[in-house]
Amino acid sequence: MRLRTLRCIFPAVALSLIWGCAGMDYTSIASIAVKTTSKAVEASRPINDSEEYYIGRAVAARVLGANRLVQDPQLITYVNEVGQTVARKSPRPSTFKGYHFAVLDASEPNAFACPGGIIFVTKGLVLMCGSEDELAAVLAHEVGHVANKDGINSISKARWTQVLTTLGTETAKQYAGAGGQIITLFEGSIDDVFKTIVVNGYSRSAEEAADAQAVTTLRAAGYDPGAVASLLNKMMAKKGAGSSGIFKTHPPTSERLAKLQAPSPAGTPDKMEAVRTQRFKSMKL
Repeated sequence: MRLRTLRCIFPAVALSLIWGCAGMDYTSIASIAVKTTSKAVEASRPINDSEEYYIGRAVAARVLGANRLVQDPQLITYVNEVGQTVARKSPRPSTFKGYHFAVLDASEPNAFACPGGIIFVTKGLVLMCGSEDELAAVLAHEVGHVANKDGINSISKARWTQVLTTLGTETAKQYAGAGGQIITLFEGSIDDVFKTIVVNGYSRSAEEAADAQAVTTLRAAGYDPGAVASLLNKMMAKKGAGSSGIFKTHPPTSERLAKLQAPSPAGTPDKMEAVRTQRFKSMKL
């Protein structure tokens, strides 16, 4: 497997988009929704890709409100290259504004997949990985959540119906530009997603589906599919597991391992695996 060389592009694009989240307001979300919803009868429709993107940006802004980004262009490029490689082989290879990956300057292992494709991994989780294949496993798991729309599906259906009903009225346009009821409703939707991915975690079934999808995606992308199980074993062996970070928001690691259907064991490293491992070890954290 060969990673695409995008060293002049990814740092600028990824950081500009993610840093832009810090200044995100909800009028952008309301505006895009007003353009796509004109009648109250449409209140039962699902969230579309552009709305998912803007909600995801607002969720990312919440994440960045409590975390700093690692400022290392080489690492940012590398993580994006690995992330884009697995994303292209996932069930959802593209999103409204594409996938973007960044590293949070936090020591506890964790990762967050915002709706629409903004994915954060902490420096602590990168350090837990022992190879590029294990890093790819982390990112493939998070891409799986985006592909399955787990984040956006955590929004209360009743709340979203209220959002679209309000947008379907003739008075909605004034809210899009000046705040008010529609902004409050969108804030509630963003709260639903943020609490799910950062505070409470996804359901067991969603996590198990993302693990299984990661195995399939790794195999399709040319990575070792056994990297999912090897990383889960490292997590299970980590002292203090279950207290914070990824251990707090994810099901017990032993259960996740048990649910993996015949996880592929690590085989004899091929030439490209050796190259990937060396590339991974060259990153300075």
